[in-house]
Amino acid sequence: MDRMSELTRIPAPEGVAAAAQYTHVVMGTGRFVAISGQLPLDEHCRLVGEGDPAAQARQVFENLRRCLSAAGATFDDVVKLTYFVTDMAHMPAIREARAEHIPDDRLPAASAVQVAGLVRPEFLMEIEAYAVVPL
Repeated sequence: MDRMSELTRIPAPEGVAAAAQYTHVVMGTGRFVAISGQLPLDEHCRLVGEGDPAAQARQVFENLRRCLSAAGATFDDVVKLTYFVTDMAHMPAIREARAEHIPDDRLPAASAVQVAGLVRPEFLMEIEAYAVVPL
């Protein structure tokens, strides 16, 4: 069975303005998976892409992919992404990295929050994910 058939997406509920970069409602039945906020660190805990939002975003999405895989999930199962960024100007780089993993017709629900800082000043972003894996 197509894993995507397990999720229902409502891009714009009645009376709610349509969103261009996310889906308002994503529902599914299955095993819930929460992925902690991922940072632009490689497997040796080294920063990837100092000062480079595109490189940091690619590393963060690779870390998310690896975490999802460890839980038996894929980006197809993601129902919600939360972006924590030190500058909203980094969002285009994040969207580009996201597009490498998630097609526009499968966008999850999402929130983007600008923060004063993250755990280390060289981090430009942190992204967390929620997924629902079919049983």
